Amino acid sequence: MSPRRAFSLILALGIFLAPLPTEAQQPGRMARIGFLHPGSGPAAIPFLAAFLEGLRDLGHIEGRNFALESRFAEGNADRLPHLAAELVRLKADVVLTDGTPAAKAAKQATTTIPIVMASGGDPVGAGLVASLARPGGNVTGVTTMAGDLSAKRLQLLKEAVPKASRVALLQNPANP
Repeated sequence: MSPRRAFSLILALGIFLAPLPTEAQQPGRMARIGFLHPGSGPAAIPFLAAFLEGLRDLGHIEGRNFALESRFAEGNADRLPHLAAELVRLKADVVLTDGTPAAKAAKQATTTIPIVMASGGDPVGAGLVASLARPGGNVTGVTTMAGDLSAKRLQLLKEAVPKASRVALLQNPANP
């Protein structure tokens, strides 16, 4: 199984197995998944395709057992809070986010709807969770945070490219 497919299955399980703070779902009621992405629709296609494939593998079909409400900020992070509030008004059962800014916008919009962060930086530093051991609140998911691995990554790079004498790191300081 590819890492991408495994990731999709983990997210799908997290969404459908997450305890919801509302009453039990009524028979015939279709679950509503909100998806909040900082980029454009086309930029999210590979991510959404893998996610939907993972759900299909678990027997969940869009339009039959769930509705997907997607919102895209089109590269304008200032739009994320408005889009997150829109998903809350639509009464999403869960909000799936891509990236820390989208997760922060979703958390500011709701404290009751579960938020699944598909990727992100430091969730503690960003104020999304209380701690990694005991996150609390309504945010869960996957982080790409691996600061402890920086030295190992540099070591592997030096082994792969022994003649490299300079290494540069590009980072967006506005993205926690």
